[in-house]
Amino acid sequence: MKSAIFRKIMVVTDGSELVKQAVKSAVGIAKLSEAKLYAVNMISMGNYSIIHSLDEKWKKTMKKQLTIKGEKAIAYVENVGKAANIDVESVILEGNPANEIIDFAENNDIDLIVMSTH
Repeated sequence: MKSAIFRKIMVVTDGSELVKQAVKSAVGIAKLSEAKLYAVNMISMGNYSIIHSLDEKWKKTMKKQLTIKGEKAIAYVENVGKAANIDVESVILEGNPANEIIDFAENNDIDLIVMSTH
């Protein structure tokens, strides 16, 4: 039953246990509607940059660690999507989470955003 409502679904993941239910829900909706799923992870250096504003090496190391964590979080979505035969596109965004998520959704004609509550 292909849906005209949900063609593109975005699931925002941080790799936590809480987000796993959101991922399952997003994959389920994508499967029912034959939608494309975007697995999105956010890298936000805001709080870290304030604390260590003068240490560029520290910022670079922290960003690398957050990127690795984000890639693992996205891999989980990819695996769940693959098991359900869903097309998943992986995206890592950087910046203010609220702004970046909204911008991505608007610029990519996302029909539904799925997130956990925490």
